[in-house]
Amino acid sequence: MPERDDKKVVSIVGARHCTPYGENIAYKLAYELARRGVIVVSGLAYGIDACAHRGCLDAGGTTVAVLGTPIDKIYPRSNLGLAKRIVERGAIISEFPPGTETHNWHFLRRNRIVAGLSDVLIIVEAARKSGTHQTASDALEQNKDVYAVPGDITRPMSVGCNRLIFDGAIPLINIDDFIVDFLGVKANKEGRYDLVISDMAESAKNIVAALRDGVSSGEEIMQKYQISAAEFNHQIMLLELRGVVQPYGVASWILK
Repeated sequence: MPERDDKKVVSIVGARHCTPYGENIAYKLAYELARRGVIVVSGLAYGIDACAHRGCLDAGGTTVAVLGTPIDKIYPRSNLGLAKRIVERGAIISEFPPGTETHNWHFLRRNRIVAGLSDVLIIVEAARKSGTHQTASDALEQNKDVYAVPGDITRPMSVGCNRLIFDGAIPLINIDDFIVDFLGVKANKEGRYDLVISDMAESAKNIVAALRDGVSSGEEIMQKYQISAAEFNHQIMLLELRGVVQPYGVASWILK
């Protein structure tokens, strides 16, 4: 496993039989964290675990898979290709020696390692009765913060996370805000804006720079930075969707 140095580590876990919503959140969360140098830990299981590993790898990050089986027995076998990718960018670890017979309780036992390797634990989706609850308990015993992603109260895969939040877990309601808080970025609007627009086009960054300087007119911004009307309209829409800007009068905007 690579040296941690001062790198942050996040464990992302959740339901095997997850929803598309859960898959999207796990992937995007891991992707955005990995882009900023955070190591992502999970358990190589179906569903949320696999999405978290993939999101991290697709961002070029480092990910660690903690197995409930020996390393010579990748489970599930359908994730063998994913396991090979993980070895190239991180590590696969297990406390069970090669050749050990696998039992169901091994997967619960490994959860304490998943929690122990990280600075915080994030649970994306979980049923009412789920192994992720054991991981949450392990994290709390190790004095780690536990985050849970809230979900639709009518969906079975949301019951576990919603219950954890009710019991005191920290609700993760915005990925960008979590990253700002977790990475210790200065908690002001400028720091958040820089983080949110870091992967956007140069024209979007110029728009934000102009708004910071007090230029609110879209026409003035386009003239100042030689941005076409089509490009400006596209980027201002994306900035609105990301919660960075809001309309202010006719053809004018301000930072939100």
